[in-house]
Amino acid sequence: MTTDTSGISPRTRRRRLRVALAAGVTLAATLSATGGAVAHPEPSAAEPSRSVEYFGKDGHPRHTEVPAPAPLTREERSEIAGGADGDVVPIVQNGPVGTKADVVFIGDGYTAAQQEDFHADVRTKWAEVSKVEPYASYKNLFNVWAVDAHSRQSGVSGDPTSNVRKDTALGSSFYCDNIERLLCVDTNKVEAYARKAADPDVVIVLANSTKYGGAGYNDITSPSGYDGIATGSSDNAQSSQVVVHELGHSLGKLADEYWYDEYGTYTGAEPSWLNSSKLTAAQLTAQKKKWYRWIGQASPDGGTVGAYEGGNYYPRGLYRPTDNSIMRTLGRQFNLPGREAMIAGFHRHASVATSATPTGSEVRRKQRITVETGEGVRLRWYVDGHPAKKGNDARAVTPRSLGVPADGRAHTISVRAKDTTKAVRDPALRKLLTSELTWHVTR
Repeated sequence: MTTDTSGISPRTRRRRLRVALAAGVTLAATLSATGGAVAHPEPSAAEPSRSVEYFGKDGHPRHTEVPAPAPLTREERSEIAGGADGDVVPIVQNGPVGTKADVVFIGDGYTAAQQEDFHADVRTKWAEVSKVEPYASYKNLFNVWAVDAHSRQSGVSGDPTSNVRKDTALGSSFYCDNIERLLCVDTNKVEAYARKAADPDVVIVLANSTKYGGAGYNDITSPSGYDGIATGSSDNAQSSQVVVHELGHSLGKLADEYWYDEYGTYTGAEPSWLNSSKLTAAQLTAQKKKWYRWIGQASPDGGTVGAYEGGNYYPRGLYRPTDNSIMRTLGRQFNLPGREAMIAGFHRHASVATSATPTGSEVRRKQRITVETGEGVRLRWYVDGHPAKKGNDARAVTPRSLGVPADGRAHTISVRAKDTTKAVRDPALRKLLTSELTWHVTR
């Protein structure tokens, strides 16, 4: 879920609209009285709620609000903190924690005896997600972890029918808010398990189920540092698309590209989202704003990049880059501006280059230093801040091979890495695609 820059979030709009309807004011009357704009009476006191995004049979996203879970009791917190579960198992390791985007899967509906099944399901699910571009080209930027959560019963509530109830670690349930495909979870329990991981950047709850469904919680801020929670079924390939879409919000900071007819015309300020604008294609080009560099280019989601009216929940007054990307419909690709934002988002968490030799540490003149990078990354080596005469683009060097003299004096060597992908054109975003590593040479 995103928030428009007029200062009123979609969540608040819907709550206020429901309050108006509950008071006996119909939507039609409201629109008539306001000349087409939705009225916003002040909401009455109500129980806390969470805004969640889910997906129907047609693959189009929708939003609803569900009651927020009750805070964990002291006993519940103690049980999770000191229980027999909570092991953090590495699934994919491409570098030290903190230098990569760390994806944390937490299983629900897996008993203590089914944890190996959970780990296998994580491998399968991540393989499905990482087939989608730009994940496919940037697999090396991710670490993937599985956090074991032992459920007393196998499976999750609402599977296969609404009357099924299961006792699970995270309380996952289909038919949430009476919506069959909406797979809700106790977000407080998710937080308690997620904090067992060292540095969770993305959290995905994998429910032990073949049933299609999922959800995105994108209006919560985690004390552990991750931005939002995605839920999905373990053994339903379509649920991977839910995860891909939700990570478009959390990693790419992308707006939804669909709309609700009742939202009318957007009249607020220019949105901050990279894939949403008040400007037409001609205005974007003339003012050199947002995705103007991509206009007219063929996009992987079909058609060409332009400015298509409707997006960020409004049918009028806002434009999206392409007609139908994955930020509008599941099963589609990211459009070109979306891919650009995702790659930049990856690099907000992951360094362009990493090394097993700790940076800032002292290394010997003859010591071999290896640098790991992805394809298309250029390396430039420096000695005491000056370009080295040898070794450019080398992934393995020694200080001596770079020209560090054996003069008994202190020296430094550093490498500057730059991702040269043509998929990122915005200079502001390209700044995220560079990194530098430095070591001190002792002798």
